[in-house]
Amino acid sequence: MTATAQAMTGLRDTYGRTARDLRVSLTDRCNLRCSYCMPAEGLPWLPTADVLTDDEVVHLVSVAVRVLGVRKVRFTGGEPLLRRGLAGIVAGTAQLRTDEGVPPDISLTTNGVGLERRIHELAESGLNRVNVSLDSLDRERYAALARRDRLPDVLRGLAAVEAVGLRPVKVNTVVMRGVNEVDVVPLAEFCLARGYRLRFIEQMPLGPEHGWDRSSMVPAAEILEVLGRHFKLTLAEQRGSAPAQEWLVAASERHRAGRIGVIASVTAPFCAACDRTRLTADGHLRTCLFAHTETDLRTPLREGATDHELAALWQAAHLGKAAGHGIGTPGFHQPARTMSAIGG
Repeated sequence: MTATAQAMTGLRDTYGRTARDLRVSLTDRCNLRCSYCMPAEGLPWLPTADVLTDDEVVHLVSVAVRVLGVRKVRFTGGEPLLRRGLAGIVAGTAQLRTDEGVPPDISLTTNGVGLERRIHELAESGLNRVNVSLDSLDRERYAALARRDRLPDVLRGLAAVEAVGLRPVKVNTVVMRGVNEVDVVPLAEFCLARGYRLRFIEQMPLGPEHGWDRSSMVPAAEILEVLGRHFKLTLAEQRGSAPAQEWLVAASERHRAGRIGVIASVTAPFCAACDRTRLTADGHLRTCLFAHTETDLRTPLREGATDHELAALWQAAHLGKAAGHGIGTPGFHQPARTMSAIGG
């Protein structure tokens, strides 16, 4: 693919946004059963034959990077550490070159269970960064939320990421009213003391059985109010297309200086600056977490479509990306797929 051919393509939509960030779900399966994500008994998993093979994942990522101008690739799930071929997928992605002539920025979003065991091979394969979900430091509360007693595994995984030098280490926390609000300050102190980048996330309507209730969501303003009573916060630079608005935290006797982010997807959506495109584990393109339509790339890929044909399908779908997710508007309704099936 020549530089001229690359320049003629790209993932642009009718609102002037260009997608440079690809989120790839590698599996819909998970070894936790977080209450805001799936029911205790789990969900019907995708048939193995429907899931993209390792080579197919790398092929579609290659189309995104080489042809469509994607510069960042994040692997998600479900739980991506359950994917046996994860290191090979990362290595194949690291061999690609963006329109800027460098490897794509490769990151991983994980619940952290099993991270200690796999982080060394992932780092050697070309992984740049890790985001770990952690909703409580209290072992009993964590076990109640995740329906699994795995907090020690997650903490060891975080330490292992730090040890191999993948920085910044990012920690994601979904705050739920009456569930883990008490963890906001302890988690902030824990992350600041270790130099981790903590991001608090408003709970979104992507859980099981369409059971989301806005009244149970703790809004960003409330989270910041709590933080402001314990830390000296200064608004950081504008986030651009990043989902988190970050705040600089002054050092104290208890912790070093650092950053804390808040992702206000519901109360202060950042759709106007969205630069993401998404690929599900079964090879379907989604232009938004809350999209109600998908474009099948797996079938044409398996039927022998060329990279240009796959890119054209991707471009056509992305051109129709909605202006925003519409949460809170009269016509909004939750997509049929849950977060574990879509990929975070």
